[in-house]
Amino acid sequence: MGCWRPRPLTGRMTTNTQNTQNTQNTTVMVTGASGRTGSRVAQALKAAGLDVREATRSRGFDWEDPTTWAETLRGCAAAYLMYPSDVGSPAAAEGVGALAREAVGLGVRRLVLLSARGEDQALPTEEALKSSGADWTVVRAAWFAQNFSEGPLADGLREGGELVFPAGEVEEPFLDVRDIGDVVAAVLTSGDRYVGRSLELTGPRLLSFRGAVAEVAAASEAELTYTPVPAAAYGEALTGFGIPQEEADLLIEVFETLLDGRNAHLTDTVHDVLGRAPRDFADFAREAAAAGAWKA
Repeated sequence: MGCWRPRPLTGRMTTNTQNTQNTQNTTVMVTGASGRTGSRVAQALKAAGLDVREATRSRGFDWEDPTTWAETLRGCAAAYLMYPSDVGSPAAAEGVGALAREAVGLGVRRLVLLSARGEDQALPTEEALKSSGADWTVVRAAWFAQNFSEGPLADGLREGGELVFPAGEVEEPFLDVRDIGDVVAAVLTSGDRYVGRSLELTGPRLLSFRGAVAEVAAASEAELTYTPVPAAAYGEALTGFGIPQEEADLLIEVFETLLDGRNAHLTDTVHDVLGRAPRDFADFAREAAAAGAWKA
């Protein structure tokens, strides 16, 4: 998992007794623990020797019901925050800010937020975290490689053999979500080294969406195609699938800005944090294909 070694989580508490308890505590609350990033974060935290408290609806946690937050937060040393809809939505800024303030009030000061690289709409959510009084770290992730194997885009490839998406021919440094998990674990086992920092994570090379689909096709030995469409047309398709108009409008705005080429460059952050290169998209595609990700 890299060249770092786990160290106890620490925090800034107000009494000696609280300090002792917090130093010994290694429990991290993980929101979305059954989802694309949360499951990998939980796995990496456990591999680093930390305890995980899964914050999911099935376990009584609900982002839309603040009365469920305290019970899940209480007794934790840190928390990983992943807002279930887009991190750039107004609801995300409100929800993350409110949860972060409650966490700080309960003594859970160490918070890591999953954000989106290059998404201007996410900045209010990041600011809500920073203004909460928490010892914060923001992880700004590039587009997930696993979006091609899990979720709606994967369904299109698996069921129709086609990826229809408003990305044009823009290049993206696709990021394996397992690297997000490893980085979050490293951040939370490195003392205060990453407190107050925003980390931009990318994969090791640039690849267009058309190129990514071609690599998936080669790995899965399937005939797959990529069809670029305007963002507005994609938004109409989303509403046709039952996505609320307000959410579809936000996604259209995000796609029109986020996929304009602003992210077509690499960072060294994964290597700097983990001491190794990020996982390559081709390796992801081979492993996912072997696991049957694109079998109809």
